[in-house]
Amino acid sequence: MSKIDLVPLLAFIDPDYSYERWIQVGMALQKEGYPLSVWEAWSRRGGKFHEGECVKKWQSFHEDREQPVTGAVITQWAKEGGWKPSGRHEGPVRTVTGFTFTDSDFLIDPSTVEPEDFHEPSDEEWDPKRDLISYLQALFKPDEYVGLAVNSFLAKDGKWKPVDNGQCKRTCGEIVEALQHSQQISSAVGSLQNEAAGAWIRINPLDGEGAKNANVTDYRYALVESDTLPLGQQLALIRQMQLPCAAIVYSGGKSVHAIVHVDAATQKEYYERVAHIYDICNKNGFKVDEQNKNPSRLSRMPGVTRNGKKQFLIGVNQGQKDYLAWLAWTEEQQDDLPPFRPLNTVIDDPPPLNPVLIDGILRLGHKAILTGPSKAGKSFWLMQLALAIASGGEFLGWKCRQGKVLYINLEIDEKSFIDRLEHIYRAKDMPMHPSSSNLIVWDLRGKALPMDKLAKIIVRRCKDMHLEAIIVDPIYKVITGDENAASDMAYFGNQFDYICRELGCSVIYCHHHSKGAQGAKRATDRGSGSGVFSRDADAIIDLTAIELKEEEKEQYGCDVAYCCTCILREFKTPKPKAILFQYPLHTLAPDIDPKRTEGSVEGNRVKGNITQTQNKNDRYEEFIRILEHHLANGDVVNQNNLADEMQISSSTIRRYLKQANEPVQVYEVTAGRSGRIRRLDERA
Repeated sequence: MSKIDLVPLLAFIDPDYSYERWIQVGMALQKEGYPLSVWEAWSRRGGKFHEGECVKKWQSFHEDREQPVTGAVITQWAKEGGWKPSGRHEGPVRTVTGFTFTDSDFLIDPSTVEPEDFHEPSDEEWDPKRDLISYLQALFKPDEYVGLAVNSFLAKDGKWKPVDNGQCKRTCGEIVEALQHSQQISSAVGSLQNEAAGAWIRINPLDGEGAKNANVTDYRYALVESDTLPLGQQLALIRQMQLPCAAIVYSGGKSVHAIVHVDAATQKEYYERVAHIYDICNKNGFKVDEQNKNPSRLSRMPGVTRNGKKQFLIGVNQGQKDYLAWLAWTEEQQDDLPPFRPLNTVIDDPPPLNPVLIDGILRLGHKAILTGPSKAGKSFWLMQLALAIASGGEFLGWKCRQGKVLYINLEIDEKSFIDRLEHIYRAKDMPMHPSSSNLIVWDLRGKALPMDKLAKIIVRRCKDMHLEAIIVDPIYKVITGDENAASDMAYFGNQFDYICRELGCSVIYCHHHSKGAQGAKRATDRGSGSGVFSRDADAIIDLTAIELKEEEKEQYGCDVAYCCTCILREFKTPKPKAILFQYPLHTLAPDIDPKRTEGSVEGNRVKGNITQTQNKNDRYEEFIRILEHHLANGDVVNQNNLADEMQISSSTIRRYLKQANEPVQVYEVTAGRSGRIRRLDERA
């Protein structure tokens, strides 16, 4: 992302300048990581804005990745429009009083904020003295000196300005008392020299000796105003951003004045906090007048008129109660989540589905996990897939989209890794060029970082590489947290989502099986650790050992084959495939029954040439394993769905339950036609 905050720069660029410039601004904002709402809010300022057009164009920008447009074009056009860079450094991350913020400090989508009804009170409704008293009591303590300015002159620029420093010798308590005993405000604060000018009040308490910054005794408030938006929109944004306002006043002109808590201990801290408030406002569509940042600033005094319009008090103590409370609130709001999208905005012209990366298995930008036992050749499997994508070829009958692949090797010695690739090329009788130029290898053996740190590095390094896929082999080297904790693994899986979203590529990662035979388990439950591992992915590809007959071992020259099972989110689940791993390749074995996996009844029959009695015992043991697995996961299980899952009759399930409850009852079936099976110790 650009180190410069681009949002304020958009004010210097005309959205109606040309169609080409409008498109390139959107592309640059997307490239630099800004949300659609920023481009849409800027586009609304022009006269050519059409609802929904930004959304459609935004979704198509990923198709133009060959010639990316960066934030540099926005910087250049802003300079042409009169913007001048400030000397203040704006890094990607900053800390303010213990709170950390990033360049994405977006609290609201300004394009979705509806303007508030702005109502100027009638003469009958308005109580000027009450407005001013409420304002003073909200901002100042009774013994604090307050600065007022009621005398003015017309400057050369055509604007009314206060004469000298105004009044600064009276306390808040004295002014309030004078107001309470006066019929008119003018009796308490002085008559307006020029009604067209209105009157002013200083926003922070003074020492009674002057009205400059040096005379400020408490750096309590800052003035936040903008005259570039309609009044109702200004008021709505102030409230949506929950600015900690001691008071909000209508200026009698183009703006609403928000007197915002800063609560700084020093002048240096005051300026830092004001800069942060202004930065947040600008990023959320409220373009602040940057000239108002000094602590002795004058604001509009409520209770008087200005050129026929009332300077009235809109409210006191609005938003968060103080600056630190507001900081905490803003940090909570920065969820970095996309906006809600009404279905009617996309139903007539839905966004296109992502292209297919692996035919019938995985789309571009989606995630896949390969699970399997140790020494099943999982790395060789992934290398062959990587070469199929790099060359646009096939692997195990799946056609692959051609493109660049980043292979992150976390486990194998770099020289051995390259040697394996060379063996695969030779075994396939495949030319190394041009596919080798599409396969990028990143050797991180012994250098791996936790995935939440590595993901950011991957995105930064790969931003302009135009990858189709990233392969992470294996993931146990980069796991963050406890692999058995669902919450930790959900956070871990989010790192792959982040990579997919930022780079537009697929992520394919490798994980090992849990201990023991896997044939009786579902493919989604064979990976080690939390079930979140497999359920999080869009495609689960599992390799489970198949028991081979003696004649098959002689025929194929290996002791074991593998059942390749796919559980898919985007496509119809295909039939399992039997494959062989004959170094260095995995190949299809259509003559082998893929159901004969280790631990399954079919596999056990092959393994032990077992008798009919043994078959029954194995089937009963499989029933117990499946039942206990469901109960341990908290699944609702009954006789009918167990019968369907095991492909046996309900009467057989009842017989197994009876057998399991002898001589001591372990399970019970609740009342009803579809009675739930549960352990007796679960009832408590």
